[in-house]
Amino acid sequence: MLTTKIEIIGNEPEKTYAQTVSLEHRKKYAQFFTPFIVAEFMSKWILGNEQLQTVLDPAFGLGIFARAIRQKNTHCFIKGFEIDETIFQEASAIFEQEQNTSVFLKDYMFNDWGNRYDGIICNPPYFKFHDYDNKTILKEIEENLGLKLNGFTNLYTLFLLKSAYQLNKNGRSAYIIPSEFLNSDYGKLVKLYLIENKLLRYIIVFDFEENVFDDALTTASILLFANDNEKSEVEFINVKSFDELQSLQSKIQTYPKSKVEKSFSFSELNPEIKWRAYYQKQNATRFKNLVPFSTYGKVVRGIATGANGYFTFNQSKAKEYSIDEKFLLPCITKAVDVNGAFFTKENFETLKKLDKNIFLFNACLPNRQATEQKGALSKYILKGEKEGVNKKYLTASRNPWYSLEKRPPSPIWVSVFNRNGLRFIRNEANISNLTTFHCIYLNLFSEPKVDLLFAYLLTDISKEIFNDNRREYGNGLHKFEPNDINKALMADLDKISKKDEEQILNLYYEYRKSELSGNANIDLLEKINNIFLMNFLI
Repeated sequence: MLTTKIEIIGNEPEKTYAQTVSLEHRKKYAQFFTPFIVAEFMSKWILGNEQLQTVLDPAFGLGIFARAIRQKNTHCFIKGFEIDETIFQEASAIFEQEQNTSVFLKDYMFNDWGNRYDGIICNPPYFKFHDYDNKTILKEIEENLGLKLNGFTNLYTLFLLKSAYQLNKNGRSAYIIPSEFLNSDYGKLVKLYLIENKLLRYIIVFDFEENVFDDALTTASILLFANDNEKSEVEFINVKSFDELQSLQSKIQTYPKSKVEKSFSFSELNPEIKWRAYYQKQNATRFKNLVPFSTYGKVVRGIATGANGYFTFNQSKAKEYSIDEKFLLPCITKAVDVNGAFFTKENFETLKKLDKNIFLFNACLPNRQATEQKGALSKYILKGEKEGVNKKYLTASRNPWYSLEKRPPSPIWVSVFNRNGLRFIRNEANISNLTTFHCIYLNLFSEPKVDLLFAYLLTDISKEIFNDNRREYGNGLHKFEPNDINKALMADLDKISKKDEEQILNLYYEYRKSELSGNANIDLLEKINNIFLMNFLI
């Protein structure tokens, strides 16, 4: 039977869908559409399999990959899976005359394990572990692949693993996914599997200034697989524009004879490290005498309430509910409330007068059951239960539900997200913080060196070296999880001479004074940075 060639070549169906279907609905199903130029690139890898007869798209959407494939191949059979009935109906209408394309309204992760394909191409849903039924799907992976994965594993990598398993002999697969897993803790077991099955051929990392996907704050990478014995190495490629991606076409199409550049054998790849080391120059290589940050202390996240709207208070709210201040924990709740590198008691009092949310409801305090407060506290707790606050993800696991995490104030805070390097704040007010900052706790041996350590943390050198461990999101946004900093390298402060240490501290105290006076002298920071450069630059 003849098939009708699909003539839609661009992102018009996706644009129309985005205009007619709410963003809320699209986010619910993690629908971030692939640019057609990327779909074409990926499809050409699949079409490079001369034995191509069957193609699978595990997250079909509006069939952008099928449309790209149909420009060159009208006879191969394409199967798709989709869980959203709304987009399924739209896709069915687009492909209703297409005899060799079948789309099923089913969850790919729980279906089709027994089939193999000559080509698999996909932009899987970007769901984090708490956004899907991860326990059930992880069990499915364990039963079929024999892999016991981290409970924090994102759904898109589970799609990837299943598809690698379903490749026919000489089959090819192309996946576009966030590059996050390459540099995350949960990605270690995923990377180990990719090393062991030896199917991975290329990792193409997008280093765009803009997002690849509309409405999605994430970076992207393309992973290309081949179930052949042609290569025993993985090539890492950075692309900075769509033009650069297109220029890779000739290289990909001449596989396996294409010229190999930045490649690593499977035996060289280490699943335990961040794979950024394989595709980006590491700043730490410029410096000597570095030690892990964990030598000096430990980074943990800030307090997570599970319901900030309920737990956070300002003075007006405290007055409204008659909550005495002794039942409120002083706490920074927003990063924008902290300016500069030093947060003092005076800064806290200023925020208090401005009626900022700088307290947390803290009813679980021993020996503070003041008779006059029992009524007000009980009433506010009852209010939370009526609103279902006690049944939220985090609060439901606490006893009692309105208790706060045990997290003492830390001497130093560090930003979670940034665009210009990590931001460190000296917590001189000795108050708590929400997850807007991470907490840095020094070990017993490092506490006497807190000023020297903080002086180092303010330098460009420290930010440059820490950047080796960053996680990248769209539009130049970087993120650091606590372990990203714990495992990062920094200057060994014990290598600083007493003379240099004294000079650094004098400059640091001068800088602190200048900043708190409202006229921060950046030249002083530059002088501190230069002393560290003289000591640690190779």
